[in-house]
This record gives sequence, C-alpha cells and structure tokens, in this order.
Amino acid sequence: MAIIKSLVFAGLLAASTALPPVAVGNTVQKGTASLTQVHNPKFVRNGPLELERTLRKYGAPVPHDLKAAVKRVRRARNQKRAESEGADDDDDDENDRGSVQNSPKSYDVEYLMPVSLGTPAQQLNLDLDTGSSDFWVFSTLLKESMINGQTLYDPNASTTADKMEGYSWKITYGDQSYSSGDVYVDTVTIGDLTVSTQAVEAAREVSEEFTADSDNDGLVGLGFGIINTVMPYKQKTFFEKAMPGLDSPVFTADLKSGAPGRYNFGYIDNGAYTGNITYVPVNSSDGFWSWVSPGFQVGTTGSFNSTRIHGIADTGTTLLLLPEGVCEAFYGRIASAKYDASQGGYTFECNDSTTPDFYFGTGNGQMIRIPGSYLAYSKIDTSSLRCFGGMQSDSGVGFTIWGDIALKAAFIVFDQGSERLGWAEKSLY
Repeated sequence: MAIIKSLVFAGLLAASTALPPVAVGNTVQKGTASLTQVHNPKFVRNGPLELERTLRKYGAPVPHDLKAAVKRVRRARNQKRAESEGADDDDDDENDRGSVQNSPKSYDVEYLMPVSLGTPAQQLNLDLDTGSSDFWVFSTLLKESMINGQTLYDPNASTTADKMEGYSWKITYGDQSYSSGDVYVDTVTIGDLTVSTQAVEAAREVSEEFTADSDNDGLVGLGFGIINTVMPYKQKTFFEKAMPGLDSPVFTADLKSGAPGRYNFGYIDNGAYTGNITYVPVNSSDGFWSWVSPGFQVGTTGSFNSTRIHGIADTGTTLLLLPEGVCEAFYGRIASAKYDASQGGYTFECNDSTTPDFYFGTGNGQMIRIPGSYLAYSKIDTSSLRCFGGMQSDSGVGFTIWGDIALKAAFIVFDQGSERLGWAEKSLY
C-alpha cells in the first residue's frame, strides 16, 4: 500500500559529530547528527481532522459521522479564512508563502523541520515520517492552481540536480487522492548530515487534498525502501543512503508533549532515557516499522491484559489508533466519556479527574506509560469543556497505529541495521 503523511515536522539541526565528513561513494555525511524540532505558531489542533486524515491515508473507510464532522470543521475554517482575507488582501501574496503570519489551515502541524535541497541550498519544510519511504517535495513543475503557499523545490536552480530520465513516481491514497512527478538526484542536507545522491521526487501533479495543506512542502520517508514508489526501480530512503557513513545504523525519536522533541542519527543518547532499552523485532516485509505489543493496562489499579497488538510505529501520525476493544476498556474508565457521533470519535471532559493513564507492553515485563493528560488531544471547539480523545479505534485499518500520542511517551530507537525497535522509559515532565 503506497502511503504518505501530511503531517509536517521541521526543525533546526545541531551537529553532534565526533568524526569528520566521510565519503561513501558520492555520498558525504558525518558520523552522527541531532535534530531539534521547532514549534509552528500557526498550528491549531483538531481531532476529527487528524482521525480522518489517518484513515484516508491508510486506505481505511471513513465513517459517515466522521465525514460530516470534518465537513463542518472545514466549512468553519474556510469561513474564518475568507473573513481574514477580506481584512487583508495580501494574506496569500507569493512573498508570504511559508510565512508564520498566515492563518491556520486544515492540516497545519505542531512542529516543522527545515531540510536543504540542491546547490545553492533551497530550504523546504518536510515531514519526517517513519510510515512511508518516499522523499517527495512540491516543485516548480506544478501548475499554479496546485500551489497554495508551499515552498517549491526548483531543480533548474540547483547546479547539483540531475534528472533521472525515464523515472517517475506516484503516491495514491485509499480515496484516490494522489501526488506524482519526476525524479532527480540532488544533494540533501538535514543539519550537518548530507547525502549528495538522494533521489528527490519532484511533484508535477498533486490532488487538491495536498494543495490544501499549505505548510507541507513534502516529506522525508524513513520507512523501508520496499514501499518506495519510484518506477521503474525503487530508490533508497534518505536514511538508507546515509547509513554507511553513520557511526551506527540507527536513528532515535525523543518526542515531547507541548515542547520541541529531538531526532538523533547514528547514535543513542544514553542521557535521554531511564532504565534499560527493550528491543523488539520488526517485521519489515510491508515496509513499515511493524511490531507486536504483548498487551495493555488501564490505570494503576487495573490488571495487565495479555493480548497481542499488531501495529506500526509511525511518527507521521498524530493519534493513537488501537483495537475497538482496547478503546472501550480505556474510555469505560472515564466517567464523562462517550462515542460522539457529532465528532466522529470518542470524546470526554478535558479535565475529567477519572481519566486514567494508559500502559502498553513492549516486552520483558516493560510497560510504557501514556499519561491520561496526553489522551485529551484537543477541545471540540474553543468554548467547549470536552476534548476529542487521542486514542481512537483502528477499525477498518487492519492494524494498530502507534502515532505520536504514544511515541512521545517513550524514547524510541529505530535500528534499521538489526531491524528492531528499542523502547525505553523517560522523564515526561
């Protein structure tokens, strides 16, 4: 299944290298690198939009009540934007593309990550996504009608860009929305980590769902290359190209709640976690970081429920999608919780004191605690006392999605060399 995420992470890279640049063929990189996220002040959380986007991108059916909720949200936001544009006709001026002063759009995300492409460097805001394996970007090959404030990659302005003649790519969602285009080889830099022969997929066409996502200039897929969509031959991901020059074939995610997180490449920061790292095998046959949790527990007074939960660790998804039975067990402990058809998902009072922590097993008796406060994802509206739950059902998807609601509760090691995931506890406050 070819997928893409429209969540966008961006950040500033601080070099953390112990070695000088190492040449690996035509690829140059340093032994380690560290990425710190930067907050996007335009971001406005919305639970129904996040849930709909996740289901759509994994080809899962979107329930009628969720479709209706999303339609209402978009109508309200479009009206707000129209009012804003009426007050300021320069809001969509080309000089403002990517400006932090623009009003929030439907798919804005909480953190952004600038990535440099080409020579001289062109900076785009890209999604760092372990749930896909394409490096694709908005480009100057697009028609003007397909552009809505995104920063564009211009291969003609890069002296190191080389078009791969006869190559193309196309990513299609379950609802047939898509992006497609040409393929170039060019230099890509994330902080001090540079790959000089990266396959950059330059968009020539995007459907309106992508156009609407004005802050998403594309993504850096960090899944396994087996699901890369370039034809006639699949291309390596950025991390697969960088691995030979790294101190270790790993990258780590240390996401935070309400604060910038960090990605490290090529090393494990032993000061970023507590206790031991528990490693679990990954099944990469479908291109994802797929693993099996041995079970879950609701609250400190509940018992551990031994049930195998098959899922993927996906930094490109915000919410935590779990089997319906697990959702029922969790929300059944919250006095104010209910399935709210008007929102298309579970909601509860944001400050409900009965909200328990949620624990999921990783192995060897280890459990990762997700604080109950993390599960109150977003208010239904600015005046509401109810929140859309950060945990929702994975019904129709076929597997659990361990999105950022869960991932920010742990320190995670993505060990591509050994095809395993490492989980560790960390200080959450």
